[in-house]
Amino acid sequence: MKISIVDTTPILAGTTAVEAFQLTLNLAGLADQLGYSRYWMAELHSAPSNASASPEIGIAAVAARTSNLRVGSGAVLVNHRSPYRLAETFVQLNAMFPDRIDLGLGRATRGPVIDFALQRSRRAAEADEPYEDKLVELLHWFDGFDDDHPFAQVPIFPGLAGRPQAWILGSTPGSAVVAGRLGLPYCFAAFLNPAAAHTALVTYRKEFRPSQFASGLQSPYTMLGVNVVCGETEEDALRAQAGGEVVWRLARTGRRPGAVPATVDAISQLGGLPKPYYYTPGRWPMCIAAAPDRLRDTLQAIADEVEADEVTVQDFIAEPGYRLTSYRLLAEAFGLRGNTEQKPASVNSGSATDT
Repeated sequence: MKISIVDTTPILAGTTAVEAFQLTLNLAGLADQLGYSRYWMAELHSAPSNASASPEIGIAAVAARTSNLRVGSGAVLVNHRSPYRLAETFVQLNAMFPDRIDLGLGRATRGPVIDFALQRSRRAAEADEPYEDKLVELLHWFDGFDDDHPFAQVPIFPGLAGRPQAWILGSTPGSAVVAGRLGLPYCFAAFLNPAAAHTALVTYRKEFRPSQFASGLQSPYTMLGVNVVCGETEEDALRAQAGGEVVWRLARTGRRPGAVPATVDAISQLGGLPKPYYYTPGRWPMCIAAAPDRLRDTLQAIADEVEADEVTVQDFIAEPGYRLTSYRLLAEAFGLRGNTEQKPASVNSGSATDT
């Protein structure tokens, strides 16, 4: 099974955003060596515990320092972006790093003030453009508009071969409907809404229709996003999970921590180690922490349960060294193998969704 990473560039207790970005680059380099398939950068706004606000900048930095990974967004927020500007940016990234760029597309809100600050137009009377309409416009910038469309004669880097690989990301069945209608591969964020994963992926497969936007993709293709911690022992894994557990608990109450708390502080706040999770069909936690063999078996069982083609993992591990160790142990558990000669595989082992 392919294993990938989505990185929110967490700011760890006692560190700065500068150090968070350096850890991201270190982790990406390690992932490239270990045989992970993709490395996606998140877009988060007004999140003091995370430094990843502009994924396209992170993509360029990571892609320049790696050779084997597909690098992309997980996700760019289309509801706050101009489709034309997004298309220009990701076509340029694909020209810089041919056949390695993924364009993960999603939507999110951060509250009235931040959402207003992010908008290109601030006229209160102007209705928000429907999400699916913006996606269709964006994909047409890659695929071409009808001759009578106002944008038909506007070129985007003519003469360049290939386009970024487009994905739809989401955490509700609504995003699954959109992904299916557009015929794009779909990534479900189970680390945000594990209870809806089964419904969303069933919905996606039901709604899927091959489309011009992913001409090589003739059947549904899914990825499952899971928050994980891998430790040498069960206790090691649960200790490393403690900081993330505090982050999740605060998030459920609407509070935002300034940083991922240090392990000793997190355990103190929790009153002990987090409880271990043992696989139960249909009941997944926000984070899964375990020793390598049990974690591998659990992730495989979850992926099999919803028939996911790939798994992408996220973390909120408070100790920089242990964060790198977790990803090394996970790669070893799944038998990932780095390859310095082969190009990173896209969906269906080819440029199946070059759009």
